[in-house]
Amino acid sequence: MTAIYKVTKNEISLLSTLATQTIIESHGHSAPAEDMNAYIAEKYTEAVFKDELSNPKNIYYFIYHNGELAGFSKIVFDCPYEGSLQNVTKLDRIYILKKFYDQKLGQQLFQFNVDLAKENKQAGMWLYVWKENPRAVRFYEKNGFKVIGSHDFQVSPRHSNPNHQMLLLF
Repeated sequence: MTAIYKVTKNEISLLSTLATQTIIESHGHSAPAEDMNAYIAEKYTEAVFKDELSNPKNIYYFIYHNGELAGFSKIVFDCPYEGSLQNVTKLDRIYILKKFYDQKLGQQLFQFNVDLAKENKQAGMWLYVWKENPRAVRFYEKNGFKVIGSHDFQVSPRHSNPNHQMLLLF
């Protein structure tokens, strides 16, 4: 059984721990360990998540499978990228723990976020995805996203990862 719940301020520690584990599993090999560790130490702390959750524009959800925490997402409504439509949602993060990859939980969490965006009168959804993550690129393409640009994601002052910018119109 799968359940999706909005993350509360009381769950910041759990969010920080889960986010750290999922970023290491999915991107830990994308940069030198020193750079990844510094990035995580700066961007995945409880203080950062507390600040993000205090802003109502940042919407986080947990997904559970058979009572076990399996992943999370973050969306931001009305977050246009440069030169884009108004009323578009940024899918800022969607991560599933590796042990749940074959359970279709990413699809369920993704569809939940799409439905939420549509309910909030959004015209579409955009995101960045690491070009060297073919599993994720295929996932988004299968769900109707089109590559519309590129973006260098700064992991550290000396390392960046090439990303596709992708868009899905509703």
